[in-house]
Amino acid sequence: MSRREREKAAVRREKKKAALPRAELRLLRMPASKVRLVVDLVRGKPVEEALNILNFTTKYASKPLAKLLRSAVANADQKGGYDVDTLIVKTAMVGEAPQMKRFRPRAMGRANRILKRACHVTFELGPATK
Repeated sequence: MSRREREKAAVRREKKKAALPRAELRLLRMPASKVRLVVDLVRGKPVEEALNILNFTTKYASKPLAKLLRSAVANADQKGGYDVDTLIVKTAMVGEAPQMKRFRPRAMGRANRILKRACHVTFELGPATK
């Protein structure tokens, strides 16, 4: 390993140490537009309040998002040594994922394309600033 590669690796390690606790959910089989409706409810809220909102929201996306938020809290507790009671949802991002393409038969030998959409969700937690 050259000196330059070692320096780059050290910089990457430092960035990783300084990163906030986070959790990612990849390839969630729901459209990103529907998941964003629920994510917008919890962005910037304290973790306990966000979990309550997700538990009492009737949208289908709320269950996997609650599970993801609990995972992010566990990561913060286990790896970051953060005080779980003071954490807030700093950033919550929903991005498009690859789509599955299916075809529905139609009249006179035609076919229509059906897009089965998916998304990636990322929660990043941080200490509340006062």
